[in-house]
Order: sequence, then structure tokens, then C-alpha cells
Amino acid sequence: MGITELIGEIITLSIMAIALGMDAFSLGLGMGMIRLRLKQVFYIGITIGIFHVIMPLLGIGLGRMISVHFSGIASYIGGALLLILGLQMVVSSFKSGQQTLVTPIGFGLIIFALSVSLDSFSVGLSLGIFGARTAVAIFLFGFFSMVLTWVGLLLGRKVQTWLGSYGEALGGSILLAFGLKLLLPF
Repeated sequence: MGITELIGEIITLSIMAIALGMDAFSLGLGMGMIRLRLKQVFYIGITIGIFHVIMPLLGIGLGRMISVHFSGIASYIGGALLLILGLQMVVSSFKSGQQTLVTPIGFGLIIFALSVSLDSFSVGLSLGIFGARTAVAIFLFGFFSMVLTWVGLLLGRKVQTWLGSYGEALGGSILLAFGLKLLLPF
């Protein structure tokens, strides 16, 4: 693999990581409105970042096992998963009345981080099918989700609700585009 291919893969994975992190960002915006202390903001971001490393890692491992058995249709499976995930994110961003029922403290923080990172499991599954670089992918997923969670929480303290659902819709749109790219080679 040449340097330009490596750079291209890193850019692609970074865009996917940002798209996944937009979900954490938009949820962080909403959660930031409950006026958390900065120490809580720090721990929430770290926890969500850790879960965005663990979940795609599990997905990548399972995706690689699937690709061994279904190599002929692996790209279609991965593309379809990204399409479904992106569509789900876009649709859920326009549903009104979504409230976080779990407080981001203790066990509630674990439940919250797990729910925010479930989509990264699916993306990890797709990446495992395509054989993406595991270390680069999980680092980028964890880093961007952590940073975007912090930004969302801190911004949520300032601006209330003017961007929340649009951030998740943008992230879903990016995943939809990647799913289409995988299904329709052009």
C-alpha cells in the first residue's frame, strides 16, 4: 500500500469517525443543557470515547470472521449496513420528543455510553468486512467521539437546542453516502 492510499484511508476513516461522533455530539448538546460540572463533562467524554473504541473493535472482529465465510457478498453486506445505520440516524434526528432517560452518572453513564456507541459496532462490522486498518480505525473513532462529546456538552451549556437534531442528521447523511459508495462503485 502506497503513501497516497494510506492517506486516503486515514481521511476516509476520519470522516466516518466524525460522522459517528456527530451522534455523541448531538446527544451531548442535549445533555449539556442539564448543567453538568466540568469534571462530569470530562468523564462523560472519556467514557464515550472508550466505548467508541470497544464497540467498533468487536464489530471489526466479527466483520473479519464474516468476510472469510461470505467474501463474495461482503461489500454488499457492509454497504447495506452503512445505509441502514445512516438512514436510522437521519430518521431518528427528526423524531420529536426524544429525551435522555438515563442520567450520566455511574451505571447510567455506562448505559448512556453503550447506547451512543451501538452504531459504531455496525460500522466496525462493515470495516471488518472490508479489512480496514483496525488500530487506525478504533483510535479515530474513540478520539473523535470523545472530542465531539466534549464539544457537544460544553456547547449545550451555552446554546440550548439550535443544532441538536441537525448534527445527527448530518452524521447519518455521511454514513448513507459511504454506504452508497460501497454498493455503487463509481
